[in-house]
Amino acid sequence: MSQRVDLQTIVRKSSLLSPILGNWNRIALPDAWLVAGAIAQTVWNHAFGRPPAHGINDIDIVYLDGTDLSEDAEAAHATRIRNLFADLPVSIDVKNEARVHLWYEQKFGSPIKPYASIEEAIATFPTTATAVGIRPAGDGLDICAPFGLGDLLAPIVRANRRQITREIYERKVNRWSAFWPGLRIEGWDMTAD
Repeated sequence: MSQRVDLQTIVRKSSLLSPILGNWNRIALPDAWLVAGAIAQTVWNHAFGRPPAHGINDIDIVYLDGTDLSEDAEAAHATRIRNLFADLPVSIDVKNEARVHLWYEQKFGSPIKPYASIEEAIATFPTTATAVGIRPAGDGLDICAPFGLGDLLAPIVRANRRQITREIYERKVNRWSAFWPGLRIEGWDMTAD
C-alpha cells in the first residue's frame, strides 16, 4: 500500500479524528486543515498498539483567512468548533495561519513573515513527522506533507529547524518519548538546517 493509503486507513480508524473529518463541512472555514500532533500521535498509537487517544492532548485545526486577522474572529471560530465537537475527550485548537506573524515574535522571540498559504505554514511546523495536514476530499483525504510521509509512518521524529528552537524541540521529544518510547528520535544536532 502507498503511504497515503496507509495514513488514510489509520486516520479513518481514529475515534478522535474520524468524527471531525466526517463532519468537515461544519468546520466551514477557508482553506481549513486538520494538522500536526494529533495526526502524528494517532499514527504512533497505531504503530505501537496504544489506545487511539493515548497521549493526545488536543487536535489542531488551521485555516487561512487574510480578510480578517482579528483575534476576536479567530476566537469565535474556535469556540464554535469546540462546541461542535464538545463530546470529544480532547480540546480543539483553531488558528488562523494568516495572523500567526502578529503574535509569533512575542511568544517565541523572533519575528516571522506572514504566511502566504497553508502549505507554507505547515512547512514550518516543528518536526518532519508533524508537518502534515489532512482534510476530506471525495472518498479520501487531501494530504499536505511538505517533507513527505516517510518519517511520520516510520515513525521517526526529526527537527524541522526552519522556525523551532532546540529548547522547544527537546521539550516536545521528551514528552513524546515518555508516551511513545519506541519512537526513533533524531537529536537536534543530527538535523540539517
